[in-house]
Amino acid sequence: MKKTLSTFATILLVSNTWSQDFGTLIFEDTFDRNESQELKDEPGNNWTTSSDKTARGHKEVDLRDGHMYIYTHAEANHATSVRQAFAFKDGTVGLRFKFDDPNDSLTLNFADLELKSVWAGHLFKVALSADGVKLTDQKTGEMDLRIRNARKNGSVTSKMKALVAKKSAVFPYPIQTGRWHQVYATVDGDTLTCTINGKTAGVFQSEGFAHETKRLLRLLVPKNAHVDDVKIWRHR
Repeated sequence: MKKTLSTFATILLVSNTWSQDFGTLIFEDTFDRNESQELKDEPGNNWTTSSDKTARGHKEVDLRDGHMYIYTHAEANHATSVRQAFAFKDGTVGLRFKFDDPNDSLTLNFADLELKSVWAGHLFKVALSADGVKLTDQKTGEMDLRIRNARKNGSVTSKMKALVAKKSAVFPYPIQTGRWHQVYATVDGDTLTCTINGKTAGVFQSEGFAHETKRLLRLLVPKNAHVDDVKIWRHR
């Protein structure tokens, strides 16, 4: 379904207010299109999903009313992952999101699949829930293969646990359900900043954020989330 004129006006106002400091716009998607069928994921615009591997091919991404609705199928063994490739050292990802239920959540996961010292390319993440925001350096923490393998085989040390604990920060920030919110995740050197509805929700500094090239955005949804107006800016 096409977006209304008032919706476009709101989007334009937000874009004009914020984009001037973000650098070069390298990707955008308003999801203002229709799918050709309703049996399989068909997000379009070079988005890929995890449904074939984690949900036995069941549909988990639906374009509806001019936005992308992401949900995890009952037979899935992992949170739904919706992915878009890009490349920057420093930059910003912005999008609008909405939760229907207080238990819903959305994670913006930044990855580099060429990096082999971490599990599945995980670099860092911005986890959004009804209670607030969690910023995590996964590259030098929980997804470092030495730490992850030790955790899996039960040999994780107290030193490893202490290190992982220092690699994330939680920021209380109530996110109301049933309404749209604008989030921006900006990485600048070793600093990650999350802004929600024009207010700084959290800032965290960690060495993993300074990874040379971020190459993939994963939108991870363990339950349900609505997403719209995704934009990616490259600062450098």
